[in-house]
Amino acid sequence: MIKRSAEDFLAGWLVKEQRKPLVLRGARQVGKSTLVRRFARENGLILNEINLERHLRLDELFKTTEIANICRELEAITGSDIKARGSLLFLDEIQATPHALMALRYFHEELPDLPVIAAGSLLEFTLAEHSFSMPVGRIVYYHLHPFSFREFVGALEPTLARYLAELSPSAPPPDTAHQKLSQLQRQFFFVGGMPEAVAEYRKNGSLASVAEVQRSIIGTYQDDFAKYAGRNDLLLLQKVLAFVPGSLGRKVKFSAIDREQRAARVKEAIELLTKARVCHKVCHSHCTGIPLAAEASDSVYKLLFMDIGLANHLLGLDWTVISGMDDRQLVNEGGLAEQFIGQHLLNISQGLEPPRLHYWLREGKSANAEVDYVISRGRRIIPIEVKAGKSGSLKSLQHFIHRRKLNLAVRFDLNPPSCQEVAHTITTEAGSEEVRFTLVSLPLYAVDELPRIIDGIASPS
Repeated sequence: MIKRSAEDFLAGWLVKEQRKPLVLRGARQVGKSTLVRRFARENGLILNEINLERHLRLDELFKTTEIANICRELEAITGSDIKARGSLLFLDEIQATPHALMALRYFHEELPDLPVIAAGSLLEFTLAEHSFSMPVGRIVYYHLHPFSFREFVGALEPTLARYLAELSPSAPPPDTAHQKLSQLQRQFFFVGGMPEAVAEYRKNGSLASVAEVQRSIIGTYQDDFAKYAGRNDLLLLQKVLAFVPGSLGRKVKFSAIDREQRAARVKEAIELLTKARVCHKVCHSHCTGIPLAAEASDSVYKLLFMDIGLANHLLGLDWTVISGMDDRQLVNEGGLAEQFIGQHLLNISQGLEPPRLHYWLREGKSANAEVDYVISRGRRIIPIEVKAGKSGSLKSLQHFIHRRKLNLAVRFDLNPPSCQEVAHTITTEAGSEEVRFTLVSLPLYAVDELPRIIDGIASPS
Protein backbone atom coordinates (compact mmCIF):
# COMPACT_ATOMS: atom_id res chain seq x y z
CA MET A 1 0.00 0.00 0.00
CA ILE A 2 1.18 3.51 -0.86
CA LYS A 3 1.12 6.24 1.77
CA ARG A 4 -1.05 9.28 1.01
CA SER A 5 -0.52 12.79 2.34
CA ALA A 6 -4.16 12.70 3.47
CA GLU A 7 -3.16 10.23 6.19
CA ASP A 8 -1.50 13.07 8.08
CA PHE A 9 -4.80 14.95 8.05
CA LEU A 10 -6.65 11.85 9.26
CA ALA A 11 -4.15 11.41 12.08
CA GLY A 12 -4.78 14.96 13.27
CA TRP A 13 -8.53 14.53 12.91
CA LEU A 14 -8.55 11.33 14.96
CA VAL A 15 -6.98 12.90 18.05
CA LYS A 16 -9.01 16.12 18.06
CA GLU A 17 -10.82 16.71 21.31
CA GLN A 18 -13.97 17.96 19.56
CA ARG A 19 -13.78 15.53 16.66
CA LYS A 20 -16.62 15.64 14.11
CA PRO A 21 -17.65 12.98 11.60
CA LEU A 22 -15.52 13.22 8.46
CA VAL A 23 -16.90 13.08 4.92
CA LEU A 24 -14.41 12.26 2.15
CA ARG A 25 -15.30 13.92 -1.15
CA GLY A 26 -13.73 13.32 -4.54
CA ALA A 27 -14.09 11.63 -7.90
CA ARG A 28 -14.59 7.92 -8.29
CA GLN A 29 -11.46 5.78 -7.89
CA VAL A 30 -9.22 8.43 -6.32
CA GLY A 31 -8.67 6.04 -3.40
CA LYS A 32 -11.14 7.10 -0.70
CA SER A 33 -11.93 3.59 0.57
CA THR A 34 -8.32 2.41 0.32
CA LEU A 35 -7.20 5.47 2.28
CA VAL A 36 -9.54 4.69 5.18
CA ARG A 37 -8.58 1.00 5.27
CA ARG A 38 -4.87 1.77 5.29
CA PHE A 39 -5.31 4.45 7.94
CA ALA A 40 -7.20 2.06 10.23
CA ARG A 41 -4.60 -0.64 9.79
CA GLU A 42 -1.62 1.68 10.33
CA ASN A 43 -3.18 3.10 13.49
CA GLY A 44 -4.33 -0.20 15.01
CA LEU A 45 -8.02 0.69 14.75
CA ILE A 46 -10.83 -1.83 14.54
CA LEU A 47 -12.44 -1.01 11.21
CA ASN A 48 -16.19 -1.50 10.94
CA GLU A 49 -16.83 -0.90 7.26
CA ILE A 50 -20.31 -0.92 5.75
CA ASN A 51 -20.95 -0.51 2.04
CA LEU A 52 -24.32 1.23 1.99
CA GLU A 53 -24.96 0.34 -1.65
CA ARG A 54 -25.58 -3.18 -0.35
CA HIS A 55 -28.03 -2.01 2.30
CA LEU A 56 -30.35 0.46 0.58
CA ARG A 57 -33.14 -0.28 3.05
CA LEU A 58 -31.11 1.51 5.73
CA ASP A 59 -32.05 4.90 4.26
CA GLU A 60 -35.43 4.76 6.01
CA LEU A 61 -33.71 3.85 9.28
CA PHE A 62 -31.22 6.72 8.96
CA LYS A 63 -34.17 9.00 8.27
CA THR A 64 -35.44 8.40 11.81
CA THR A 65 -32.13 9.73 13.26
CA GLU A 66 -32.57 7.26 16.15
CA ILE A 67 -28.90 6.56 16.75
CA ALA A 68 -29.47 3.71 19.21
CA ASN A 69 -31.58 1.82 16.66
CA ILE A 70 -29.18 2.68 13.85
CA CYS A 71 -26.24 1.32 15.83
CA ARG A 72 -28.04 -1.92 16.59
CA GLU A 73 -28.70 -2.44 12.89
CA LEU A 74 -25.12 -1.62 11.93
CA GLU A 75 -23.82 -3.99 14.58
CA ALA A 76 -26.03 -6.74 13.18
CA ILE A 77 -24.43 -6.15 9.77
CA THR A 78 -20.82 -6.03 11.00
CA GLY A 79 -21.19 -8.63 13.74
CA SER A 80 -19.25 -6.45 16.15
CA ASP A 81 -19.70 -3.67 18.69
CA ILE A 82 -19.15 -0.58 16.58
CA LYS A 83 -18.86 1.58 19.71
CA ALA A 84 -16.04 -0.46 21.25
CA ARG A 85 -12.90 1.42 22.26
CA GLY A 86 -10.44 1.69 19.39
CA SER A 87 -13.13 1.26 16.71
CA LEU A 88 -13.62 3.28 13.53
CA LEU A 89 -16.99 3.32 11.76
CA PHE A 90 -16.68 3.69 7.98
CA LEU A 91 -19.86 4.28 5.97
CA ASP A 92 -18.83 3.77 2.36
CA GLU A 93 -20.94 4.68 -0.70
CA ILE A 94 -23.01 6.95 1.52
CA GLN A 95 -24.70 8.52 -1.50
CA ALA A 96 -26.77 5.32 -1.74
CA THR A 97 -28.56 6.19 1.52
CA PRO A 98 -28.62 10.02 1.53
CA HIS A 99 -30.30 10.30 4.94
CA ALA A 100 -27.13 8.82 6.45
CA LEU A 101 -25.53 12.21 5.76
CA MET A 102 -28.21 13.88 7.86
CA ALA A 103 -27.74 11.29 10.61
CA LEU A 104 -24.04 12.11 10.95
CA ARG A 105 -24.85 15.10 13.20
CA TYR A 106 -26.52 12.76 15.68
CA PHE A 107 -23.48 10.48 15.75
CA HIS A 108 -21.53 13.60 16.64
CA GLU A 109 -23.96 14.68 19.34
CA GLU A 110 -24.78 11.30 20.91
CA LEU A 111 -21.58 9.32 20.30
CA PRO A 112 -18.82 11.95 20.29
CA ASP A 113 -16.12 9.38 21.15
CA LEU A 114 -16.87 7.24 18.10
CA PRO A 115 -14.78 8.24 15.05
CA VAL A 116 -16.97 8.14 11.95
CA ILE A 117 -15.83 8.50 8.33
CA ALA A 118 -18.18 8.56 5.35
CA ALA A 119 -17.31 8.47 1.64
CA GLY A 120 -19.10 7.96 -1.63
CA SER A 121 -18.91 8.02 -5.39
CA LEU A 122 -20.83 10.85 -7.08
CA LEU A 123 -21.44 12.28 -3.63
CA GLU A 124 -21.45 15.79 -5.10
CA PHE A 125 -24.83 15.09 -6.72
CA THR A 126 -26.35 13.98 -3.42
CA LEU A 127 -24.99 17.03 -1.62
CA ALA A 128 -26.37 19.34 -4.31
CA GLU A 129 -29.81 17.73 -4.52
CA HIS A 130 -30.58 16.82 -0.90
CA SER A 131 -34.01 17.81 0.39
CA PHE A 132 -33.17 17.49 4.06
CA SER A 133 -31.29 19.59 6.59
CA MET A 134 -27.54 19.04 6.24
CA PRO A 135 -25.51 18.87 9.46
CA VAL A 136 -23.73 22.18 8.86
CA GLY A 137 -21.01 22.76 11.45
CA ARG A 138 -21.25 19.20 12.75
CA ILE A 139 -19.26 17.41 10.05
CA VAL A 140 -15.89 17.98 8.38
CA TYR A 141 -15.21 17.65 4.65
CA TYR A 142 -11.94 16.51 3.11
CA HIS A 143 -11.46 16.68 -0.66
CA LEU A 144 -9.36 13.80 -2.00
CA HIS A 145 -7.60 14.14 -5.35
CA PRO A 146 -5.51 11.78 -7.48
CA PHE A 147 -1.94 11.17 -6.36
CA SER A 148 0.24 14.27 -6.42
CA PHE A 149 3.71 14.15 -7.95
CA ARG A 150 5.15 14.23 -4.42
CA GLU A 151 3.18 11.08 -3.56
CA PHE A 152 4.22 9.54 -6.88
CA VAL A 153 7.88 10.09 -6.01
CA GLY A 154 7.30 8.65 -2.54
CA ALA A 155 5.85 5.52 -4.12
CA LEU A 156 8.45 4.97 -6.84
CA GLU A 157 11.69 6.65 -5.72
CA PRO A 158 11.38 7.54 -2.03
CA THR A 159 15.07 8.48 -1.78
CA LEU A 160 14.33 11.48 -4.02
CA ALA A 161 11.58 12.80 -1.76
CA ARG A 162 13.97 14.76 0.45
CA TYR A 163 15.24 16.75 -2.53
CA LEU A 164 11.70 17.97 -3.12
CA ALA A 165 11.23 18.81 0.56
CA GLU A 166 14.48 20.81 0.65
CA LEU A 167 14.16 22.48 -2.76
CA SER A 168 14.08 26.27 -2.98
CA PRO A 169 15.24 28.98 -5.42
CA SER A 170 18.38 29.41 -3.32
CA ALA A 171 18.93 25.67 -2.84
CA PRO A 172 18.49 23.78 -6.12
CA PRO A 173 18.83 20.00 -6.02
CA PRO A 174 22.01 18.30 -7.25
CA ASP A 175 22.04 17.92 -11.01
CA THR A 176 21.65 14.14 -10.79
CA ALA A 177 18.57 14.50 -8.56
CA HIS A 178 17.17 17.16 -10.93
CA GLN A 179 17.55 14.83 -13.90
CA LYS A 180 15.94 11.91 -12.05
CA LEU A 181 13.02 14.04 -10.87
CA SER A 182 12.55 15.40 -14.40
CA GLN A 183 12.41 11.85 -15.77
CA LEU A 184 9.92 10.81 -13.10
CA GLN A 185 7.84 13.84 -14.03
CA ARG A 186 7.65 12.59 -17.62
CA GLN A 187 6.57 9.20 -16.33
CA PHE A 188 3.87 10.91 -14.27
CA PHE A 189 2.61 12.57 -17.46
CA PHE A 190 1.85 9.08 -18.79
CA VAL A 191 0.94 7.16 -15.61
CA GLY A 192 -0.91 10.01 -13.90
CA GLY A 193 -2.10 9.98 -10.33
CA MET A 194 -4.97 7.50 -10.24
CA PRO A 195 -4.05 5.17 -7.35
CA GLU A 196 -4.66 1.95 -9.26
CA ALA A 197 -2.49 3.10 -12.16
CA VAL A 198 0.32 4.16 -9.80
CA ALA A 199 0.11 0.87 -7.90
CA GLU A 200 0.26 -1.09 -11.16
CA TYR A 201 3.30 0.85 -12.36
CA ARG A 202 5.02 0.46 -9.02
CA LYS A 203 4.34 -3.27 -9.02
CA ASN A 204 5.74 -4.24 -12.41
CA GLY A 205 6.80 -1.11 -14.30
CA SER A 206 4.62 -2.10 -17.24
CA LEU A 207 3.28 0.87 -19.20
CA ALA A 208 0.98 -1.47 -21.13
CA SER A 209 -0.61 -2.56 -17.83
CA VAL A 210 -1.03 1.08 -16.83
CA ALA A 211 -2.90 1.74 -20.09
CA GLU A 212 -5.23 -1.17 -19.31
CA VAL A 213 -6.00 0.30 -15.89
CA GLN A 214 -6.67 3.72 -17.43
CA ARG A 215 -8.98 2.18 -20.03
CA SER A 216 -10.94 0.49 -17.25
CA ILE A 217 -11.24 3.72 -15.24
CA ILE A 218 -12.50 5.68 -18.24
CA GLY A 219 -15.02 2.90 -18.87
CA THR A 220 -16.24 3.21 -15.29
CA TYR A 221 -16.77 6.96 -15.70
CA GLN A 222 -18.68 6.38 -18.91
CA ASP A 223 -20.86 3.80 -17.17
CA ASP A 224 -21.62 6.43 -14.52
CA PHE A 225 -23.07 8.82 -17.11
CA ALA A 226 -26.39 7.01 -16.98
CA LYS A 227 -26.59 7.63 -13.22
CA TYR A 228 -26.71 11.40 -13.50
CA ALA A 229 -27.83 12.18 -17.04
CA GLY A 230 -30.87 11.46 -19.17
CA ARG A 231 -30.66 9.17 -22.18
CA ASN A 232 -30.51 12.09 -24.61
CA ASP A 233 -27.49 13.55 -22.79
CA LEU A 234 -25.28 10.45 -22.93
CA LEU A 235 -23.88 11.19 -26.39
CA LEU A 236 -23.24 14.81 -25.46
CA LEU A 237 -21.39 13.76 -22.31
CA GLN A 238 -19.24 11.46 -24.44
CA LYS A 239 -18.42 14.42 -26.68
CA VAL A 240 -17.44 16.60 -23.72
CA LEU A 241 -15.31 13.79 -22.29
CA ALA A 242 -13.46 13.51 -25.59
CA PHE A 243 -13.19 17.29 -25.98
CA VAL A 244 -11.58 18.25 -22.68
CA PRO A 245 -8.16 16.55 -23.04
CA GLY A 246 -7.65 18.12 -26.46
CA SER A 247 -8.62 21.61 -25.30
CA LEU A 248 -6.28 21.94 -22.33
CA GLY A 249 -5.15 25.52 -21.84
CA ARG A 250 -7.78 27.02 -24.14
CA LYS A 251 -10.95 28.98 -23.42
CA VAL A 252 -14.01 26.79 -23.91
CA LYS A 253 -16.24 27.48 -26.89
CA PHE A 254 -19.44 25.46 -26.83
CA SER A 255 -19.59 25.31 -30.62
CA ALA A 256 -16.27 23.44 -30.66
CA ILE A 257 -17.90 20.62 -28.69
CA ASP A 258 -21.12 20.25 -30.69
CA ARG A 259 -22.28 22.76 -33.30
CA GLU A 260 -25.71 21.16 -33.47
CA GLN A 261 -26.56 21.58 -29.78
CA ARG A 262 -27.80 24.68 -28.03
CA ALA A 263 -25.16 26.31 -25.85
CA ALA A 264 -27.32 25.75 -22.76
CA ARG A 265 -27.31 21.98 -23.27
CA VAL A 266 -23.54 21.86 -23.81
CA LYS A 267 -23.04 23.98 -20.71
CA GLU A 268 -25.26 21.62 -18.71
CA ALA A 269 -23.21 18.63 -19.86
CA ILE A 270 -20.02 20.36 -18.73
CA GLU A 271 -21.63 21.14 -15.38
CA LEU A 272 -22.48 17.45 -14.92
CA LEU A 273 -18.90 16.34 -15.55
CA THR A 274 -17.50 19.02 -13.26
CA LYS A 275 -19.94 17.98 -10.54
CA ALA A 276 -18.72 14.39 -10.97
CA ARG A 277 -15.18 15.85 -10.80
CA VAL A 278 -14.21 14.24 -14.06
CA CYS A 279 -13.07 17.71 -15.09
CA HIS A 280 -12.64 21.09 -13.40
CA LYS A 281 -13.36 24.64 -14.47
CA VAL A 282 -10.60 27.25 -14.39
CA CYS A 283 -12.65 30.44 -14.40
CA HIS A 284 -11.47 33.83 -15.58
CA SER A 285 -11.27 36.40 -12.77
CA HIS A 286 -10.42 40.09 -12.94
CA CYS A 287 -8.18 39.37 -9.93
CA THR A 288 -8.27 42.87 -8.47
CA GLY A 289 -8.67 41.57 -4.92
CA ILE A 290 -9.22 38.61 -2.64
CA PRO A 291 -11.10 36.32 -2.83
CA LEU A 292 -10.43 35.77 -6.50
CA ALA A 293 -13.76 33.96 -6.84
CA ALA A 294 -15.62 37.19 -6.09
CA GLU A 295 -14.75 38.48 -9.57
CA ALA A 296 -14.83 35.15 -11.38
CA SER A 297 -16.88 34.65 -14.52
CA ASP A 298 -18.96 31.51 -14.80
CA SER A 299 -19.14 31.90 -18.58
CA VAL A 300 -15.44 32.37 -19.39
CA TYR A 301 -13.33 29.39 -18.43
CA LYS A 302 -10.85 26.72 -19.41
CA LEU A 303 -11.23 23.07 -18.47
CA LEU A 304 -8.79 20.75 -16.78
CA PHE A 305 -9.17 17.00 -16.82
CA MET A 306 -9.10 15.30 -13.43
CA ASP A 307 -5.83 13.48 -14.16
CA ILE A 308 -3.07 13.93 -16.71
CA GLY A 309 -2.60 10.19 -17.21
CA LEU A 310 -6.26 9.71 -18.10
CA ALA A 311 -6.16 12.79 -20.33
CA ASN A 312 -3.21 11.41 -22.29
CA HIS A 313 -4.93 8.03 -22.55
CA LEU A 314 -7.99 9.69 -24.12
CA LEU A 315 -5.71 11.62 -26.48
CA GLY A 316 -4.06 8.39 -27.55
CA LEU A 317 -0.60 9.59 -26.48
CA ASP A 318 1.57 6.62 -25.56
CA TRP A 319 4.90 6.64 -23.76
CA THR A 320 6.93 6.80 -26.96
CA VAL A 321 5.29 10.13 -27.84
CA ILE A 322 5.71 11.69 -24.38
CA SER A 323 9.27 10.43 -23.88
CA GLY A 324 10.22 11.66 -27.36
CA MET A 325 9.10 15.26 -26.83
CA ASP A 326 11.89 17.79 -26.49
CA ASP A 327 11.77 20.23 -23.59
CA ARG A 328 10.02 23.02 -25.50
CA GLN A 329 7.36 20.64 -26.86
CA LEU A 330 6.74 19.21 -23.41
CA VAL A 331 6.11 22.62 -21.86
CA ASN A 332 4.55 24.63 -24.67
CA GLU A 333 2.57 22.17 -26.79
CA GLY A 334 -0.73 20.42 -26.17
CA GLY A 335 -1.40 21.85 -22.73
CA LEU A 336 0.20 18.90 -20.92
CA ALA A 337 2.38 21.00 -18.64
CA GLU A 338 -0.53 23.35 -17.94
CA GLN A 339 -2.67 20.31 -17.03
CA PHE A 340 0.08 18.99 -14.75
CA ILE A 341 0.45 22.27 -12.90
CA GLY A 342 -3.28 22.93 -12.79
CA GLN A 343 -4.31 19.61 -11.29
CA HIS A 344 -1.82 20.21 -8.49
CA LEU A 345 -2.90 23.81 -7.88
CA LEU A 346 -6.48 22.56 -7.48
CA ASN A 347 -5.29 20.92 -4.29
CA ILE A 348 -3.18 23.78 -2.98
CA SER A 349 -5.32 23.83 0.19
CA GLN A 350 -4.34 20.20 0.84
CA GLY A 351 -7.88 18.86 0.75
CA LEU A 352 -9.41 21.41 3.09
CA GLU A 353 -11.22 23.44 0.43
CA PRO A 354 -13.26 22.46 -2.65
CA PRO A 355 -11.13 22.45 -5.82
CA ARG A 356 -11.17 25.94 -7.29
CA LEU A 357 -8.77 27.68 -9.67
CA HIS A 358 -8.65 30.89 -11.72
CA TYR A 359 -6.84 32.53 -14.58
CA TRP A 360 -6.73 36.02 -16.07
CA LEU A 361 -7.78 36.90 -19.61
CA ARG A 362 -7.89 40.22 -21.43
CA GLU A 363 -9.42 39.97 -24.87
CA GLY A 364 -8.56 42.79 -27.25
CA LYS A 365 -9.23 43.63 -30.89
CA SER A 366 -5.63 43.13 -31.96
CA ALA A 367 -4.23 40.78 -29.31
CA ASN A 368 -5.22 38.92 -26.18
CA ALA A 369 -3.32 38.72 -22.91
CA GLU A 370 -3.60 35.71 -20.66
CA VAL A 371 -1.97 34.49 -17.46
CA ASP A 372 -2.19 30.70 -17.14
CA TYR A 373 -3.19 30.66 -13.46
CA VAL A 374 -3.71 33.13 -10.64
CA ILE A 375 -3.77 31.99 -7.01
CA SER A 376 -3.92 33.73 -3.67
CA ARG A 377 -1.77 32.98 -0.69
CA GLY A 378 -2.74 34.91 2.41
CA ARG A 379 -3.21 38.49 1.22
CA ARG A 380 -1.04 37.96 -1.85
CA ILE A 381 -2.23 37.56 -5.41
CA ILE A 382 0.26 35.46 -7.36
CA PRO A 383 0.24 35.05 -11.16
CA ILE A 384 1.64 31.78 -12.52
CA GLU A 385 2.91 31.04 -16.01
CA VAL A 386 3.87 27.66 -17.46
CA LYS A 387 6.43 28.39 -20.18
CA ALA A 388 9.81 27.76 -21.73
CA GLY A 389 11.61 31.01 -22.42
CA LYS A 390 13.30 34.04 -20.90
CA SER A 391 11.62 36.57 -18.62
CA GLY A 392 11.37 39.08 -21.48
CA SER A 393 8.89 36.82 -23.30
CA LEU A 394 6.37 36.88 -20.47
CA LYS A 395 4.40 39.79 -21.92
CA SER A 396 0.99 38.89 -20.51
CA LEU A 397 2.46 38.29 -17.07
CA GLN A 398 4.20 41.67 -17.12
CA HIS A 399 1.04 43.53 -18.14
CA PHE A 400 -0.94 41.77 -15.42
CA ILE A 401 1.66 42.67 -12.79
CA HIS A 402 1.66 46.27 -13.97
CA ARG A 403 -2.16 46.51 -13.85
CA ARG A 404 -2.47 44.91 -10.42
CA LYS A 405 0.68 46.52 -8.94
CA LEU A 406 2.13 43.18 -7.83
CA ASN A 407 5.73 42.35 -6.99
CA LEU A 408 5.93 38.55 -7.19
CA ALA A 409 5.28 36.05 -9.98
CA VAL A 410 5.97 32.36 -10.54
CA ARG A 411 7.08 30.59 -13.69
CA PHE A 412 7.15 26.82 -14.09
CA ASP A 413 9.49 25.32 -16.67
CA LEU A 414 11.99 22.47 -16.92
CA ASN A 415 14.99 24.26 -15.42
CA PRO A 416 16.37 24.07 -11.86
CA PRO A 417 14.84 26.56 -9.41
CA SER A 418 15.99 30.17 -9.42
CA CYS A 419 14.94 33.64 -8.38
CA GLN A 420 15.60 36.84 -10.26
CA GLU A 421 14.67 40.50 -10.07
CA VAL A 422 13.07 41.45 -13.37
CA ALA A 423 13.03 44.97 -14.80
CA HIS A 424 11.33 45.19 -18.17
CA THR A 425 9.82 47.93 -20.29
CA ILE A 426 6.29 47.38 -21.55
CA THR A 427 4.03 49.42 -23.80
CA THR A 428 0.82 50.66 -22.20
CA GLU A 429 -1.88 53.12 -23.16
CA ALA A 430 0.15 55.76 -21.33
CA GLY A 431 3.33 54.92 -23.24
CA SER A 432 6.42 52.95 -22.24
CA GLU A 433 6.61 51.98 -18.58
CA GLU A 434 8.99 49.86 -16.57
CA VAL A 435 7.78 46.82 -14.65
CA ARG A 436 9.81 45.49 -11.73
CA PHE A 437 9.05 42.27 -9.88
CA THR A 438 10.54 39.14 -8.38
CA LEU A 439 10.24 36.11 -10.66
CA VAL A 440 10.46 32.74 -8.95
CA SER A 441 11.23 30.04 -11.51
CA LEU A 442 10.57 26.45 -10.53
CA PRO A 443 10.79 23.14 -12.35
CA LEU A 444 7.42 21.56 -13.06
CA TYR A 445 8.12 18.78 -10.58
CA ALA A 446 8.30 21.31 -7.71
CA VAL A 447 4.64 22.34 -7.93
CA ASP A 448 3.75 20.61 -4.65
CA GLU A 449 6.35 22.77 -2.91
CA LEU A 450 4.92 26.06 -4.16
CA PRO A 451 2.99 27.02 -0.95
CA ARG A 452 6.07 26.43 1.20
CA ILE A 453 8.33 28.37 -1.17
CA ILE A 454 5.95 31.32 -1.46
CA ASP A 455 5.49 31.47 2.29
CA GLY A 456 9.26 31.56 2.67
CA ILE A 457 9.58 34.68 0.53
CA ALA A 458 9.21 37.73 2.75
CA SER A 459 6.38 40.11 2.00
CA PRO A 460 7.39 43.65 1.16
CA SER A 461 7.40 46.02 4.10
